[in-house]
Amino acid sequence: MSRQTEVDVQILYCTAADQQQALAIGQSLVDARLAACVNILGPTTSIYRWEDKTETSTEVAFIVKTTATCVDPAISLIKNMHSYELPCIVTVPVSGGCGDFLSWMRQSVAR
Repeated sequence: MSRQTEVDVQILYCTAADQQQALAIGQSLVDARLAACVNILGPTTSIYRWEDKTETSTEVAFIVKTTATCVDPAISLIKNMHSYELPCIVTVPVSGGCGDFLSWMRQSVAR
């Protein structure tokens, strides 16, 4: 397995209100070929400032493995399905990794 660099692969880090919402979004992303894979990490405690108050809540984090060309449509799908007014969606570029896996990712999403 070769290591590949300078790839168009992107990771989206997101949170959902609960497991069911994360599952529904993840399934829709994969079905639409906007993600090769979605990892649902499970409950996490989030502490954040909202409307000038410090809030604490339980959310479900999930990671979307996709490509640069699918990022904008994936973000739109997540926002449309999400219950939050302002969902956490952060894009992280991948600078390298296992070439075979990265190739599989590219082949698994819409081109």
